[in-house]
Amino acid sequence: MASDDAAHPFDDPAADPFEIARIAAEQIAERTGVDRHDIALTLGSGWGRAADLIGETTASFPAAEVLGFSRPRVVGHVGTIRSVLLPTGKRALVIGARTHYYEGTGVRRVVHSVRTAAATGAKVMILTNGAGGLKREWAPGTPVLISDHINLTGASPLEGATFVDLTDLYARRLRDIAREVDPSLDEGVYVQFHGPNYETPAEVRMAGVMGGHIVGMSTALEAIAARHSGMEVLGMSLITNPAAGISPVPLDHEEVLAAGAAAEPVISGLLARVVERL
Repeated sequence: MASDDAAHPFDDPAADPFEIARIAAEQIAERTGVDRHDIALTLGSGWGRAADLIGETTASFPAAEVLGFSRPRVVGHVGTIRSVLLPTGKRALVIGARTHYYEGTGVRRVVHSVRTAAATGAKVMILTNGAGGLKREWAPGTPVLISDHINLTGASPLEGATFVDLTDLYARRLRDIAREVDPSLDEGVYVQFHGPNYETPAEVRMAGVMGGHIVGMSTALEAIAARHSGMEVLGMSLITNPAAGISPVPLDHEEVLAAGAAAEPVISGLLARVVERL
């Protein structure tokens, strides 16, 4: 069932999201001819070119052909799933379709791609995004590692009495590998707001007081689901703009996309070198 059909599998509150992910993984295996993937990447704004650099794409198809996935509603997301053969012989699943919490379709749909990646066998989940930065030294186009997050959505992908330790959610081991590739990489705490409006200057100040350094509208919910599914998580943000109140000019989505496009060759190459070492 294509995800954009009138009846979506997550419309049924009694549906088992992990069973839907298992079926989606089987469909990906059929379309790719690959039984198991080792690494999964969700490529956010500015990171898309990495899919061309990490290895040989052996299969590519619209994500909406797979159970539970939808066509992307945000400009800058390609809407495809790729199977990539890495130089190491490992397999990477590259997810170009992301559902944001602000789309109002529910947390299960937001984290479905992560749960599906886990069901394909992936043990490492790389989550990337374009985001606003609170540190003035972070110029647009700066890649930053996510060291931790603050989830301000008021939601969680975990249901019922499901208790998961998030102490090392953004794995130090993976961040250390990234810094071996580029010792200049800075890191910070990512704050996920609900969106889709950009944060107000007051909200940005609040995020800073709470210990945040990066603000955006994705990633935190996906990271929780990835940890729950047994994956190590590497999070990376592309600072596309100074956050509201830090920036002297109003925020504009077109300018965010332009900053991502300008930085894409550099950060995609960086990510490809990181993937080589995993």
